[in-house]
Amino acid sequence: MMKLKSPPPLNFPLHSIKGSKLTPPYPNLIHLSTLKSCNSYGATGGMGRLRKFSTTRCCGTDGVYRELTAMRTKLPFIEAWRREEGKKAGEKGEGEGIAKKLKLEEGSGNLVSRTGEGDGPGTKRMRDSYHRVILPLGSDPWLLDNYITASGHIRLGAVFMDLDALAGVISYKHTGDSVMTVTAAVDRITLSRPLLEICDLELSGQVTFATGRSSMEVSLQVARALPFGEESNEPRKKEDIFMECAFTMVSLDPVTKKAMKIAGVEPENEVERNLYELGMRSYEKKKREMGRGLRSKEPDDEESDLIHRLWLKTLDYHDPNTPSLLPKTCTRMSTSKIQSVQIMQPQYRNRHNFMIFGGFLLKSTFELAFTCASAISHSRPTFIALDPSTFENPVPVGSVLYVSATLAYCDRVLVGDEEEGRADEGVEGKGVKTRVQIRVDTKVKNVEHGETKPTGAV
Repeated sequence: MMKLKSPPPLNFPLHSIKGSKLTPPYPNLIHLSTLKSCNSYGATGGMGRLRKFSTTRCCGTDGVYRELTAMRTKLPFIEAWRREEGKKAGEKGEGEGIAKKLKLEEGSGNLVSRTGEGDGPGTKRMRDSYHRVILPLGSDPWLLDNYITASGHIRLGAVFMDLDALAGVISYKHTGDSVMTVTAAVDRITLSRPLLEICDLELSGQVTFATGRSSMEVSLQVARALPFGEESNEPRKKEDIFMECAFTMVSLDPVTKKAMKIAGVEPENEVERNLYELGMRSYEKKKREMGRGLRSKEPDDEESDLIHRLWLKTLDYHDPNTPSLLPKTCTRMSTSKIQSVQIMQPQYRNRHNFMIFGGFLLKSTFELAFTCASAISHSRPTFIALDPSTFENPVPVGSVLYVSATLAYCDRVLVGDEEEGRADEGVEGKGVKTRVQIRVDTKVKNVEHGETKPTGAV
């Protein structure tokens, strides 16, 4: 019969990580009192040997920094699921239109009337939605564990998750909690400087464009955090900024999922007017390009001619009677394609419980693109920029997500002469680099009905 010695109580000394009122306290890594390990082998099993146990802080939901999950899920998934099932059972046989008059109350899951609720149209100041958070990667090595790669660099996919979470926090500061806000598009992510060093990062942003309809643009930046205790209202220096990006967020009715009007923004100074005009140009460009995708419009004459020329060239490579030979350094697009399949678990849900958090999708697509580029080049690629990408359809919890990455374009192969390629400033490593473009397509499958929908392209 085994005898167990009761362990002493766990004591967690807490300390506040850098950033007043920005980060919650985390327990230090501590070694607990040694406990006797026991097994069923008696004396021959090493009875009485001592083992040391240690513990660390709890990680935030789905890997996102804990400060950014403060406004996230307010209800355990099991409770949300039970209430949803109860609502479905209660509505069976009842007249339609009840759900249209009711709204899911955030934080409780109860259905209440939405009459007179919400901020409604109007205008707000940009600074009203400003939000900043410090990622203490340089001062907290245990937090860094969630953000570091095997090569000792910061994991950009994890930072992208935090950026999407931050965009959500900023959006709800602008709209209030009476609406459902989702990520509609990532306009562009530009890496000004590669993240080669481990340091504390400052993630900040605000709503910079909103017309008063359902969409808004949230501009974000990642910069080196100021030393502890220092505060500055001046714009950050160019050499301190690592990354800049813009997210397009859309507000929907929580029940009907239809677009809802939100407050616009009013610029107050020259800097804000420039940001507003930049958002206006981006908004107008997206309107012009809407419907120009291959799924909705056929290629024009110029594009058709290009496709035909490429097809004829490909035929030459397969014809043994022609002198055209496929260069040894070339890679066929079909051989570069890789794919991942994942089931969407509740741990990756957004604050509305039944759809997947956009930052998780962004991380998954980026890391598969990174893997594709690594497999082609047999080296560690350096991320430069993410072109505008869209989220066409939501991804429900419990569905299956298919992500495929393919080499879409690359510069001509380099032999070692700088004149034959590009030497990009600020890109990790010395020498000439070859730029490659990776296209990532995602689709989601409803397991119950077997229905498959595209969810976006990067």
